[in-house]
Amino acid sequence: MIRTAAALRALDRRGERAVVMTMGALHAGHAALIRAARDRVGPDGQVVVTVFVNPLQFGAGEDLDRYPRTLDADLLVAAQERADAVFAPSAEEVYPGGEPQVRISAGPMGERLEGASRPGHFDGMLTVVAKLLHLTAPDLALYGEKDAQQLALIRRMARDLNFPVRIAGVPTVREPDGLALSSRNRYLSGPERVTALALSRALAAGREAGTAAAAGTEPAAGKPAPAVARVSPATPATPGAPVPAPAPEPEPSTVPVADPDAVRAAARAVLDEAAERQPPLMTDYLALVDPSDFTEVPADHRGEAVLAVAARVGTTRLIDNIRLQFGATR
Repeated sequence: MIRTAAALRALDRRGERAVVMTMGALHAGHAALIRAARDRVGPDGQVVVTVFVNPLQFGAGEDLDRYPRTLDADLLVAAQERADAVFAPSAEEVYPGGEPQVRISAGPMGERLEGASRPGHFDGMLTVVAKLLHLTAPDLALYGEKDAQQLALIRRMARDLNFPVRIAGVPTVREPDGLALSSRNRYLSGPERVTALALSRALAAGREAGTAAAAGTEPAAGKPAPAVARVSPATPATPGAPVPAPAPEPEPSTVPVADPDAVRAAARAVLDEAAERQPPLMTDYLALVDPSDFTEVPADHRGEAVLAVAARVGTTRLIDNIRLQFGATR
């Protein structure tokens, strides 16, 4: 474990270096990221995991103080997945002298969806990502596709500001019932967790409606959650126990869909039904967006799109998404 930037600079470097940035409370989704990093750089490369709860990306009333901090367990997960080092700096180390006066602006894309719901969140996220990229100096940085808008913004920042790093996405990892893994899942009570399943089911209903429209058939009732990477229901990863390897998420081109309006309507119906449950699902947004800028796609859209949802159950806010391909693939 490394605590300071000076110690990180002194770390012997070999082969390609990959970085996996986390806020700790590591679960099987993070393990999949570390595993992917190791696979990408090979046995002769180096994998650095960062663990830092970034105060800049938490807004007023959000869960900074109660965000789980499980560093000892995180170190075990990183070791199991063959990371070479864990960089776990203090806030004073990352932001000497207090909050920075100069920050990265996420621009127009950062004001949509998550940015509209959490003003300033993406500016804070990009600021710490930029700092950690400078401090870790990787050849490759990997991020989860569950945070699709975050990944798109990091890619845009790296391109616009000429960061000498390759940005890679790693497929979403889900529990057997379809719930996307998140450090915040631990906040859910039993009944709240049942309600939260509406997020993945809404995405599955949207995909099914789109594929049915493409095939000229009716969508099947009771369609299960999207077929993505799944693991055992241990969240977070159990210290000392191996973390199951996920299966790859299907590429969006594997199942062409049609009719964006049908996709939106089917997903919305599932969310509306969940709003009547006890406890209720409180939808923040449901959007079908262009992955290049996260603007809503038109009814005649052709090409890739992201179906994204955010909602609260009790005091816990969750997000999820899937990628869809509209029209014939090339």
